[in-house]
Amino acid sequence: MSPVNVPDRSIRICADRGGTFCDVHASYPDPEDHSKRKEIVVKLLSQDKNNYRDAPTEGIRRILETVTGEQYPRGEILKTDKIDYIRLSTTVATNALLERKGFKHALVITKGFKDALLIGNQSRPKIFDLNIRRPAPLYSSVIEVDERVTLVGYSSDPQAEENAVKFDDDGKITRGYRGAGWDGKGDAEGEGEVVRGLSGEAVRIIQRPDPPQIKSDLQKLYEEGYRSLAICLVHSYTYPDHERLIGKIAHEIGFPHISISSQLHPMIKLVSRGLSSTADAYLTPILFDYLDGFFKGFDEKLRGGGKGDNEGARVEFMGSDGGLLDLDNFSGLKSILSGPAGGVVGYALTSWDGDRRTPIIGIDVGGTSTDVSRYDGRYEVVLETTTAGVTIQSPQLDINTVAAGGGSCLKFENGLPRTGPESAGAEPGPACYRKGGPLAVTDANLILGRLIPDYFPKIFGKSEKEPLDIQASRKLFEEIAGKMNDEFEKKLSIDEIAYGFIKVANETMCRPIRALTEARGHATSKHILASFGGAGGQHACEIARLLNMKNILIHRHSSILSAYGLALANRVYEKQEPSSEFYSSSTQSKLAARLDKLCDTVRGELKRQGFEGDRVQFERMLNMRFDGTDTALMTLEPEDGDFEREFKDTYKREFGFLLDAKRIIIDDVKVRGIGKTFDTLGESVFTEIDKLQIRSVDPATKRDSTHSVYFEGGRVDDTPVYLLEKLDVGDEITGPAMIIDDTQTIVVDPKAVVIVTRNHLYITIE
Repeated sequence: MSPVNVPDRSIRICADRGGTFCDVHASYPDPEDHSKRKEIVVKLLSQDKNNYRDAPTEGIRRILETVTGEQYPRGEILKTDKIDYIRLSTTVATNALLERKGFKHALVITKGFKDALLIGNQSRPKIFDLNIRRPAPLYSSVIEVDERVTLVGYSSDPQAEENAVKFDDDGKITRGYRGAGWDGKGDAEGEGEVVRGLSGEAVRIIQRPDPPQIKSDLQKLYEEGYRSLAICLVHSYTYPDHERLIGKIAHEIGFPHISISSQLHPMIKLVSRGLSSTADAYLTPILFDYLDGFFKGFDEKLRGGGKGDNEGARVEFMGSDGGLLDLDNFSGLKSILSGPAGGVVGYALTSWDGDRRTPIIGIDVGGTSTDVSRYDGRYEVVLETTTAGVTIQSPQLDINTVAAGGGSCLKFENGLPRTGPESAGAEPGPACYRKGGPLAVTDANLILGRLIPDYFPKIFGKSEKEPLDIQASRKLFEEIAGKMNDEFEKKLSIDEIAYGFIKVANETMCRPIRALTEARGHATSKHILASFGGAGGQHACEIARLLNMKNILIHRHSSILSAYGLALANRVYEKQEPSSEFYSSSTQSKLAARLDKLCDTVRGELKRQGFEGDRVQFERMLNMRFDGTDTALMTLEPEDGDFEREFKDTYKREFGFLLDAKRIIIDDVKVRGIGKTFDTLGESVFTEIDKLQIRSVDPATKRDSTHSVYFEGGRVDDTPVYLLEKLDVGDEITGPAMIIDDTQTIVVDPKAVVIVTRNHLYITIE
């Protein structure tokens, strides 16, 4: 391997570490023409303790060796002088939450509310279960602080009661509940000082915290070995001073990680805010332990570019809302959907046509699970989600996940075939991975001929150079066949049994798609299916048929689209403040001024990160709800600025009715700043197809081989196998067929037609 002249700071690397595979996508200047860029893809197991410590680091090492032609021995510190940036998405925090292997921490909460998070919101997700299993709290200990503030009333309500506190523009009290001109300093009955909170509400300070007592309590925690704290006080979303005081004392004692609820996400609802702060205290130390280990694999220059400077390679992270974050703004709370978010960005930006505006369903079939989302010109974001029994209040892409993927275990129990939710993962993996693993969906696809060992990456076994082991899969299927045929009168073949498991898995994958579409009033038939993930191509056609969808898009990088999406993602920074305004003609100018102020703050932060001028865009939002309800909708400012109409249209579409007699309250004002990382991706795939000269492919001339593949109804022994790299733009292939490259296998069933475009396979289901 001879060295290649690669310019410094020119290699761009994106790595997505999933549950089974770690995908790495990189681009670098063409050695013959530096104005053009070439791409390289590496796919490896997420865990392989016998060969490497960390999968993303190993993937980057292989990229550097391939691109530069130099040797980078395993275990040695990697030089980063050739790297422009590294973008990572990781499931470390997600797995820690799912497996309950987070960091030991304590909760600091207002006196009298010790059990508030344990009691929760009293929701009954499985109301008819006889044995209710409530998840244990994430925190290990609770400290109660003798502090208390309470709300006096809505300060901006034009129809407020006579005893409501009123403030002028400078925050001075103009009317108090003891009469006009009251000074807000309390009275003989012991009422405390009244101040205006961040939301505009009047806050009465009943009891201030005692710093010496707090220091004593926290010191005891520190001596007991606690190093992480979650601080959540009543009404701190509008009056955060007491939380800041406790956080300052904890910092002075030496706590390395402190999650302050009013800084993480200053929103109303104590329980959601508290659970979010405990989740952050539980996950962020684990995440940063992993990141510290990751950074130790590289030279010191890797840290240099994290704060907007040009001294070293930048490191950026995918957040749960689909935006890139630098190290200063990344946390466990923001990384829950770090992995799947990259895939959403990837299919959204490469499949959307702004003129046709046909909505897209993205289905990411990975090794451990299947993630489903919807894109209709804008990322669908939810502010509150429940993961592993923990309610988290933080912006996340609306992604539904089911435990059905290539690694989902296959079992025959109680007379029924079952797929998942258990997964073989990467260690040991499915039976065919040569590590003694259980039977999985991947084994079924292998038995049915939908995976071909000769074309599949040979990365298995102790040497990492062995192919898939079909005999191991067949042996376990024969055992299941024996059990099934003992129970059924009709004797089933191994093919029929394997295909039965595939049908069960496909139905499981369709369930979240129906939840995102039909359950919300959208017809699945009016969507395009964007299929990606390592196993997506083996299931896409059958899933589309089940949902009556006519068109499928499969990107050339579909098997690593979560990594590819990192290369397309934008940098984001958000700023949010609580509010208590009633939306009316008299408050619109005030709300607009608050949004303008937040825009200035966000603009300054993005400038620090290197984004200015027309590379910065803003999304201005109000979190709106009807008075008397607790269901708020984060409403994006429309082009004409009419928030009320936009809110009511969304509310009617979501719930089917309006509460016209009630006023609208603004719970939060929010600005999302977007730093654009690219100019354009060119014309859409649909525009390209309209211009293409399409020509039918003669299998005899273009196929690489034939293979016996099982489809519904039986095997097609001479199914043509095409290599994607040898197909030309404009080629049209009629199924049945298989299209394969180094990282993916796409099964085209009978009566489906494929058109090859520059970046996609466009499949039409007949």
